[in-house]
Amino acid sequence: MRYVVLIYHNPESLKVWESLSADERHEGLGVYRALNEDLEESGEMVVSHALAPPGQGKRIPAADGTGLPTDGPFAEVKEHLAGFYLLECESLERAAEIAARVPEADLGLVEVRPVQDLSTFEV
Repeated sequence: MRYVVLIYHNPESLKVWESLSADERHEGLGVYRALNEDLEESGEMVVSHALAPPGQGKRIPAADGTGLPTDGPFAEVKEHLAGFYLLECESLERAAEIAARVPEADLGLVEVRPVQDLSTFEV
């Protein structure tokens, strides 16, 4: 079954990152490297990416069936999506075990959700 691990940032977590020395940042990124290597070796990682800050994106509100791109920044929010893992693993418990290895989990900024199978919906 597939699960997505959503990794969030907020002003406090960004302050923590910015307060780290270059060596501490390198060490922190090493946690991600080790996790990625383990997941690639086990075959559980489908894909993983960090995301650019929201201000570098566009919001696409639809009007009359036409998307109207709007540059950021967007509404003030405390948290924003910073990255994700898409996993293929045996259970939600296993996905949560993997998610607990993400450094932001210590700050309560990681969420795990099953990917919904839309084939079960009637058309």
